[in-house]
Amino acid sequence: MQDLGSMAQSVAAKLKERRETVSVTESSGGGLISAALLSIPGASAYFMGGGVIYTHQARRGLLGVPEEAMSGLRSSTEPYAHLLATRMNGILGTTWTVSETGASGPAGNSYGDKPGHSCIAVVGPLKRTMTLETGDDDRVANMWVFARTALDFLEQCIDDTAD
Repeated sequence: MQDLGSMAQSVAAKLKERRETVSVTESSGGGLISAALLSIPGASAYFMGGGVIYTHQARRGLLGVPEEAMSGLRSSTEPYAHLLATRMNGILGTTWTVSETGASGPAGNSYGDKPGHSCIAVVGPLKRTMTLETGDDDRVANMWVFARTALDFLEQCIDDTAD
């Protein structure tokens, strides 16, 4: 297993230095993105909160996303990851929000995505999305890859807005 702190160390340092904040929504990562960010001493300077949005009930109850907003959308897509990031960003008012949604395994999801599929969105001073396909059906390994990729993607976005 990877060390959570080493996954988030660089992101945390940049957020602290820039006095910026972050929030998280994750699904298939199961809380690893948030845990990595929180494992760094002084996390309260940049981490404002987040949630594991694993079900429709969580999406409605924690993010207040009505069913009408889901018209033409489905989970485990880049537009869905962007929607969740946008909602959390609005709720917590953070500089950045990173969102992850996918299928960790060992089977795919009900939408036909194979295990190892994840869509990640970053919302903040810029907005970006990406899709990851690991090709692996190992649930735990995929969760770690999803978390690492989300943190790396967030860091890339932070770097792309540096003065």
